[in-house]
Amino acid sequence: MHKLNPTKMKDWEIAEAAQEHMKTVYQLAEEAGLKKMELFPYGHYVGKLDYMSILERLGNRPNGKYIEVTAITPTPLGEGKTTTAMGLIEGLGKIGKSVMGAIRQPSGGPTFNIKGSAAGGGLAQCIPLTDFSLGLTGDIDAITNAHNLAMVALTSRIQHEFNYSDKVLQKKNLKRLNIDPRNPAMGWAIDFCAQALREITIGLGGKMDGFMMKSGFQITVSSEIMAILAVAKDLADMRIRMSKIVVGYDKSGNPISAKDLEVDGAMTALMSKAINPNLMQTVEGQPVLVHAGPFANIAIGQSSIIADRLGLKLVDYHVTESGFGADIGFEKFWNLKCRYSGLIPNCSVIVCTVRALKMHGGGPKVSPGQPLDKAYTDKNTALVEKGVKNLLAHIETVKKSGISPVVCINHFHTDTDEEVEIIRNAAESAGARVASSTHWEHGGEGAKALAETVVEACEDNPHFKFLYEEDTPLRDRILRIATEVYGADGVHYTPGAQNKLEQIESDSNFRKLGTCMVKTHLSLSHDPTIKGRPKGWTLPIKDILLYLGAGFVVPVAGDIKLMPGTASDPAFRNIDIDVNTGKVKGLF
Repeated sequence: MHKLNPTKMKDWEIAEAAQEHMKTVYQLAEEAGLKKMELFPYGHYVGKLDYMSILERLGNRPNGKYIEVTAITPTPLGEGKTTTAMGLIEGLGKIGKSVMGAIRQPSGGPTFNIKGSAAGGGLAQCIPLTDFSLGLTGDIDAITNAHNLAMVALTSRIQHEFNYSDKVLQKKNLKRLNIDPRNPAMGWAIDFCAQALREITIGLGGKMDGFMMKSGFQITVSSEIMAILAVAKDLADMRIRMSKIVVGYDKSGNPISAKDLEVDGAMTALMSKAINPNLMQTVEGQPVLVHAGPFANIAIGQSSIIADRLGLKLVDYHVTESGFGADIGFEKFWNLKCRYSGLIPNCSVIVCTVRALKMHGGGPKVSPGQPLDKAYTDKNTALVEKGVKNLLAHIETVKKSGISPVVCINHFHTDTDEEVEIIRNAAESAGARVASSTHWEHGGEGAKALAETVVEACEDNPHFKFLYEEDTPLRDRILRIATEVYGADGVHYTPGAQNKLEQIESDSNFRKLGTCMVKTHLSLSHDPTIKGRPKGWTLPIKDILLYLGAGFVVPVAGDIKLMPGTASDPAFRNIDIDVNTGKVKGLF
């Protein structure tokens, strides 16, 4: 491994070179204490784990320490949260700890677009990169198919109800649902960034070609089924949640569920393998569970509860990743995932970079695919001092949960000692532990200080508490998240959102649903252009969605699209395959 030099090699080149030293999935499973029949191999280096068998066997074993990884508000380039999670796992391994991690599977949309894969980087990666990035074991395909099967059930039922009388429907053993074709609750799913599919018309042709209606696509990882995969406790729980998914509405405005369409069983059957977490490894050979997907600014954006339950039974230190900054990823981990799982974390790691703090201090615009301004690579303590307020906001958020925060300065080679010291002093003054880490360049060796700091933080006695109680009214939850996490002065509702709020609060069936906020990840506010720690603003709620299967009420703040667009210089232009060896190159 010492021959791998991140400063002279691309991430995909490091990943490919590291594969020469990879442990087989059988060796990984054996070292983790798994039995042979608890592993479902997918080739030599990737496998799925029979979570039910493992949890049944290890149910009485005490849980290990539970470590969550989040971040400050990132630049559009990301600040290395997955890289830090991988580095921390490697660092804990270097200091002799039994460790495992859980991260999310990348979406095909970002992989082939600007962001690229989500395996980490440098010497802190999850490998094999090609398998990780290009479909893995088919979980996202299963979600795509389950989601689209629900739409097949809805649209075909609309056609049959339009074409046939009640008498004919009865002969076909179908009850008329009076589905309103103008008011579907969801569209179709595809796991690419395809802006041309956001709004479409379907059913063109004759009466046997479907009912003509407006429709559209969302990216698969934003599907409610992905959220269900993240929060489901087991297959039985998933089956119940799948039946509650609202697919459309009838002409009186009543919801039409997957159960009403009698498609919920088949949808769950499509997910029967996907519910088992995937086993992979870091560049240095520590086990990593890959399960559930991204999109934390719309969905829950967490690695799965099942993966965390497995990791906590198998090792002494389990590291799990949440999407985006602490205002989004950690808040949902804290108030949704922990509430559903019953698991209490021992420590939260907040990843920050000098680069991002300079941006929040008023630095020039950062754009994917464009060279960084010299302000980000040259020493500029003034920008760091101004931008550190953003970090302090995230530290305060974590501390409100009663969890010990550890700030990880993801150290780039252009960072100066003076800039790092500004961050250290500010974070320590705010009550956080701090460690600078060079895991991208040096792997586990560069993360030893971070690992030791995290181990120390895990010995604190957490005084864990939720931001709101389960019976807190929805409008009070939204206000509390907006003011205490985002820093808003208050909340404003559009008339449509206000009407939905009142309807939800008047229905006792909805009072205990979780609150999954939708907001940009690029600002503490709803406006992605506002950096730092905004003051004197109001959070606009434009809509409120119901994800009854996942168990969420989803307030929508600002303009968020369920289907991203592909940029003019996407990553797929650089991805290719060596036809002689079959090796994929150009992934990042």
